[in-house]
Amino acid sequence: MIRVLIADDHTLVRESLASAIDASPGCHIVAQCADGISAIEQAHALRPDLAIVDISMPRLSGMEVVRRLHAELPRTRVLVLTMHEEEEYVVPMVRAGASGYLVKHAAVAELLEAIRAIAAGGVYFGSYASKALAEHVRQPDADSDPYGTLSPREREVFHLIVDGLTTKEIARRLDISTKTAENHRLRILAKLDVRNAAELVRYAARKRLID
Repeated sequence: MIRVLIADDHTLVRESLASAIDASPGCHIVAQCADGISAIEQAHALRPDLAIVDISMPRLSGMEVVRRLHAELPRTRVLVLTMHEEEEYVVPMVRAGASGYLVKHAAVAELLEAIRAIAAGGVYFGSYASKALAEHVRQPDADSDPYGTLSPREREVFHLIVDGLTTKEIARRLDISTKTAENHRLRILAKLDVRNAAELVRYAARKRLID
């Protein structure tokens, strides 16, 4: 039995997917999550075989959900299911650890094929994602991923800055000293080559790390 978690903030989409997957032999939905933080928490609690993750979600972006699931729960494989089919979305998701990528206008039969392929240890990329990956291979110097150089704690601080928290508020939220929070902030700015919080927010928006 393939145990599946769905993370998508659109209720109708999420429940439709759950009905279709639960009706398929050999598949079972163990959780439905409407935001990224809930997806991480439920994945840790339930240890699903596969997580279906949207890119745009409240509280924590799909990109960070994929990255954290890949690092913290490597046995839970991830299929990204999204409206976005462009290379700028596909490549970072693969780098973050996604084993599959489909757009939401794919047929249910293809979704089930992807679930079974990934749960069996393979990968599955729909035609649009395959084309984007092929294009990236032809132009390997098209981009870089400095966000990927941040440590887990720095990524945590990154998203709190993007959410508008001050250094003191970040220190209180993470139970660390203000000096430590400030050091994290300065290293993040240096690694991403931005000068202040406003440029950091623009960077996050450009890289689709926030909605």
